Amino acid sequence: MNGVDDIGGRLLVIFDGHCGLCNRSVRWLLARDLQDRLRFVASESAQVAEWLALCGFGEPGPASGTILVVRDLGRPAERILARSNAILALLGELPRPWPAVAAALGWIPRPLRDLAYRLVARWRYSLWGRLETCPLPTAADRKRFL
Repeated sequence: MNGVDDIGGRLLVIFDGHCGLCNRSVRWLLARDLQDRLRFVASESAQVAEWLALCGFGEPGPASGTILVVRDLGRPAERILARSNAILALLGELPRPWPAVAAALGWIPRPLRDLAYRLVARWRYSLWGRLETCPLPTAADRKRFL
């Protein structure tokens, strides 16, 4: 994927750029990512579409129904996290108290965490809306997007 050199040891967050909840979540993460540990790309981006298909996630965009977090992108240890595991990985990269929150949530069995995730994902457009276009990041945040 283009932009891999810009990632370094950071996590890549692949999100639905048309989802109101997803965009609010990205803004929330940006505000708390004080150590610059995260990079972002919308799943609708042409830059990521082919890579998603190669990884077995089929059609990119809202149909995927999940947030994806890629650890060690472009390296032999590359790992893709989805749903609640992706959320836990993101929380673990933020300053205190968020790693402790991630550890506490990690005690909940994954099937239950993923069930809660799927319920929110199912109703996200109804509750938080669907944006016609993916909002552009601010000039200050632009370097954190691929």
